[in-house]
Parts: sequence; C-alpha cells; structure tokens
Amino acid sequence: MDIVVKGRKTEVPERFRKHVAEKLKLDKIQKLDGKVISLDVEVSKEHNPRQADRSDRVEITLLSRGPVIRAEAAAGDPYAALDLATAKLEARLRKQHDKRHTRRGNGRLSAAEVADVVPGVARLNGSGEPVTEESPDEVPTTRMGPLEVRGEGPLVVREKTHVAAPMTLDQALYEMELVGHDFYLFVDSETKEPSVVYRRHAYDYGVIHLRTDPLAGGESSGAGGALGG
Repeated sequence: MDIVVKGRKTEVPERFRKHVAEKLKLDKIQKLDGKVISLDVEVSKEHNPRQADRSDRVEITLLSRGPVIRAEAAAGDPYAALDLATAKLEARLRKQHDKRHTRRGNGRLSAAEVADVVPGVARLNGSGEPVTEESPDEVPTTRMGPLEVRGEGPLVVREKTHVAAPMTLDQALYEMELVGHDFYLFVDSETKEPSVVYRRHAYDYGVIHLRTDPLAGGESSGAGGALGG
C-alpha cells in the first residue's frame, strides 16, 4: 500500500511527509481493511488571517476495493490537522470493520434471546411460536408533536431543521463521502428542489429528486420507499 502526500497551493516539507508515514500506521489500517490500495493525503492552507485557527487543512482519502473513505480536518498547524483527520479515519474504518464483522454472523442472537435484548419484541415458546400476553385494560397514550403513540411505542421521533445552500450533484456526493454517511440530503442548485443522493452497491450511487406539486394528494402521494431501489 502506498501513501501519497501532496500539497494544494502550498509546499509540503519533507519533515511532514515523514511524520505522515509514522502517523498513519499501515499495519493497523490493513487490519481494519485488508483491501486497501493506497492512501492519499492532501495538505492545503487558508491564507485568510481571520481563519488562523483553521488555516491548515488535511484531507485523507483511503482507496480500496470497497467504498472510498475520506476524513478531513482543519487546525492551526498541519500536524494538529493530521492528528484530527487520522482519528476520524480510524473511527470510520472501525465502523466499516464492525459492520462487516456483524454481517458475517458473529455475535448474532438466537430467536429466543432477542426478546431479552430488544424491548417490545414478541417472545417465542419452545416450538418457535409467539407467546401472547394479556394486554392491560387501558393502554397509555402519549402525544409526540403531531403524532399519537399508544403504549411504549416502539417509536422514536426526532425532528431537525438545517439551513443548506443549494449545491450540485457532484458537490453532494463529495459532502456525503466527506461525512462518511450512506445518504445525503441537499437542495439541487439547478432545480431548487430537495434531493437525496445515496450509496448503492459497490461504487454506484443513486439520487432521488422530490418535485413539489400543490395539486398532488391522496394515499399514493409521497416519496417513501427503500433508498436502495
């Protein structure tokens, strides 16, 4: 595996290149992702005096036979920025590693054990049939915003509002890779409509555009469904 260090509108001293090789421990990275091909480290500098505490930016891009993983950080000097970016990269590698580890079947629960771990799941008897329990006469009802929840759910309601500048599809893909998420909600700069870009299989991406229509309505309206379609 190769480590490529380059500067964008700035010179990268040899001392920093050696520090990168020491900081990015290849054996540790390869244990978390055995399909790594190369690591690209790009260093850039912001010359605006008002951003002196974030003047040096380091972006690490891990290329492998799986998804591309990026980690970026800014600080008052390139060494501190490298430390922050390396920590983010390792955290995302561990997340990917744990996800693959779980998919292989290790640590899976038997059907009989699920009810002890996950609240609200039906219990099974020795024959694998669900065990019904008597419900209380009165089921408590809780209002969560515009929704009405009977009993204890299961329902989690979390509402967020973000302010976003319109961007292109390429920018949205870059931002999604940057934060390490499987999808990214953005406002398309061409249509001015909300859209979602998401990761599909291998290196493929999908995009969903939501077009507003004041005349649309009824049970069939909406954009629900699985992102992987």
